[in-house]
Order: sequence, then structure tokens, then C-alpha cells
Amino acid sequence: MKSLDDLDVAGLTVLIRADFNVPLADGPDGTRVITDDGRIVAALPTLEHLRGKGARVVIAAHLGRAKGERVPELSLAPVAARLGELLGTPVSLADLADAPALVAGMAPGDVLLVENIRFDARETSKVAEERQALAAELAALADVYVSDGFGVVHRNQASVTDVARLLPNAAGRLVHKEASVFGSIMAEPARPFVVVLGGSKVSDKLGVIGNLITRVDRLLIGGGMAYTFLAAQGLGVGDSLLEADQIDTVRGFIEEAAQRGVELLVPVDFVIADRFAADAATEIVSADAIPDGWMGLDIGPQTRELFASKIADAGTVVWNGPMGVFEMEPFAGGTLAVARAMADSDALTVIGGGDSAAAVRILDVDDTKFTHISTGGGASLEFLEGKTLPGLAVLEEEA
Repeated sequence: MKSLDDLDVAGLTVLIRADFNVPLADGPDGTRVITDDGRIVAALPTLEHLRGKGARVVIAAHLGRAKGERVPELSLAPVAARLGELLGTPVSLADLADAPALVAGMAPGDVLLVENIRFDARETSKVAEERQALAAELAALADVYVSDGFGVVHRNQASVTDVARLLPNAAGRLVHKEASVFGSIMAEPARPFVVVLGGSKVSDKLGVIGNLITRVDRLLIGGGMAYTFLAAQGLGVGDSLLEADQIDTVRGFIEEAAQRGVELLVPVDFVIADRFAADAATEIVSADAIPDGWMGLDIGPQTRELFASKIADAGTVVWNGPMGVFEMEPFAGGTLAVARAMADSDALTVIGGGDSAAAVRILDVDDTKFTHISTGGGASLEFLEGKTLPGLAVLEEEA
């Protein structure tokens, strides 16, 4: 795929697909406030490059799941304001219908943000002709298309794939970096290659485990998905999260790991609670001693030490999914331990977006200590699954 350096954009209008799906909360005055601007910051290298080359910049992005309806609380207005602050220049916000007139009046270096593209049902339509009609309207705004929203490259959507076929295109700085990092990991990882998987459901990561078990040296399992692994080994899990319909599948993974010589490690102890609450009664118990009526909400101290030791001598570490309910202080220790172990490692360390990336910021771990923090949880998971990502594949198509 082409990169920004392959484009001569001076005097041209460039349409960028960015990922500005940032978390919002209600501010004290009733306005919507961005609580984590990481995805906006991640877009700056591409935007600053294009502005510096004299391009007029038009950005298409989404926020939340508007499902084709105008949802006021999902407006990109807070994003436009924050982006303007970061760039040091006003960023206009406009509906797509009003964009052509505004684009006509733009000067080199100007920035226009199109209102939430998912307000238009055609963006995510399963009907190709509907997506293509929206793509044509977007393409009419610009001379060149740049894909820089890694969080959506696993989607076949109008502003991701269809418009890329209508204009000369290239990958932005962010997409190029993400694709390069994950591509190198899957092709030739420095070893030992360690993957840490957490999160609530093992069913969300079946494809990832199935693909990685043929590639990794160590697979560390935490989070809610760990309890299905315990059940597959015949252990009781009390009232912990359990996907009983996945036990046979997980048992197959355990057997395959043993056959391949892959270290598949599950927690040896847990922080358990009598209910799902920050002020619940808690205890630390071994993995074979979770009583009825209690639920595991974090990996225990022995497991934290075990996982840290398996990360310490790794050549490559990829982490996707928290080790516990890190949003509640009593159950954040396991996630924090993994983050710190990776931060202290000399390995190539990659955090696969989503909740893991959020946890690093919430728990105040220095994010400069990691080689790469992905902006796309779903996209990074599909990369690790070995799937073809439509938004990347289209950039490699012949013009």
C-alpha cells in the first residue's frame, strides 16, 4: 500500500477517514466532554503532515453507534473543538450536505470535519449500491483519499472501503504504523513470543486463540475468560463468569497447546468477591478453591508474579484484554501488574487497543514504555486472528 510520502498533495483536497470514536461523559454544565482524547492525538501526525504540505483537509469519522439516525449526544462537535485545540487552528464541523460549499472556500491548511458519518445509514449498509452512493458523495469532496482510522479497517463500509476505490489513495501515518507492527509480529516475532489474553468472554477470542496457538511460545489467560479454562480442567468456579458451551472448545485448545509445546498458563489464584461491587467483601483463594456464591473478579498475587515472570524474558509481548474488573479499585491489581511487567520489559511490547489501552491510561502507567498501543481493539483482534482486513486490502488493490 502507498504511504503519505508517495503522495504529492500540495494544493489538493484530501479526504481522510479517521477514527474519532472517543469516550464521552456529561460535563458539569450539561455539555458532552471527551474523557480520553488518545484517538484524536493519534491522528495528528497525518493531519499535520498534510497541512504542512499545503493540502486542504476534510475528515470523515464516526462516534458511537448512531445506526443511521441523527443522535445529538453523538455529535462530533466536542471532537472538532478538541482537534482545533491540538492543531492550533479552527476546525469547522458540517453536515455532509453542506460540505461541498465549505470545501470550495477552503484555503491550504484548512480543516473541515464532516459530522458523524454514521448518522447516514448508507455508511454501514449491507447493500453495496447504497454504500457506493455515499462514497461517491464523499469522493466528490476531494482529490485524494487517506485511510487513517485503524479502528475501522476491519469494516466494509462506505468511508472505509468504497471511497478508497474512487480516489488515489494511501495509508496515513497511523494505519501504516499499525499494519507494520502487527504484520511484523505475525510474520517474524522476536522470541519467546508471549500473548496475554483477558477480557470477559472466551467466545470473543476463539479465532485469536486458534490462530495464535500455532505461532506463540506462551499464552497467558486471565480475565473473565479464565474461568471457562478452569472449568475445562474440571475445577469449580463458583458464581464466576462461565461460558459452559465453550468448555469443550477450550479443552481442545489446552490439548493442542500441550501437543505443540506451547505454555498455556491460567491463573493459580484469584481475588474473589461475594458480589459484583467495588465495596464487596473480598478474599484471595487458590484456583481450586472458589466457593459457591463467590465470583472471581481479578487474578491473584501469585498469578501476577507468575505472569510477570513469563513476560520478563520475552522477545515479543502482545496483550489484549484486562485481567480483572480494573474499573473497580479492589480488582485492578492484576491488570496493573501485567501493564507494569510489560512496561519494564525489554521486549517489543504491543497493547491491542480496546480495554487494555484504556486500562493503561486509567491506571496511570507511562504509555511511552510500550512499543505500540493500538487504537483499534477489534481490528487488532482480527489481525491476530489472521483475517484479511477490508480497509487494508482495498489500499493494495490495483487502481
